[in-house]
Amino acid sequence: MSVREDGVEKRRKRLLYQSRHRGTKESDLFLGAFADRYLPDFTADQLAEYDAILAETDNALFDWIYRRAVPPARLDGEVMRRLLNFRYRP
Repeated sequence: MSVREDGVEKRRKRLLYQSRHRGTKESDLFLGAFADRYLPDFTADQLAEYDAILAETDNALFDWIYRRAVPPARLDGEVMRRLLNFRYRP
């Protein structure tokens, strides 16, 4: 495994952990399920996009997910569209 691939895998693991341990049960379940579904196949660029999304507050994320607000243009991308269309099913 190259140094670059190792860095990508470390980022992937960190993002998975952050998705599952946000601090609220609702966030942990929703973002954890999203990460389980998509993170394994994300490219390095998609991981960077998801990292930026996770830097936002849970309140902002759920306002976007529940369509109470529109995400900022700087976060508009493929990963955000997947997140907005994702449906959690336990």
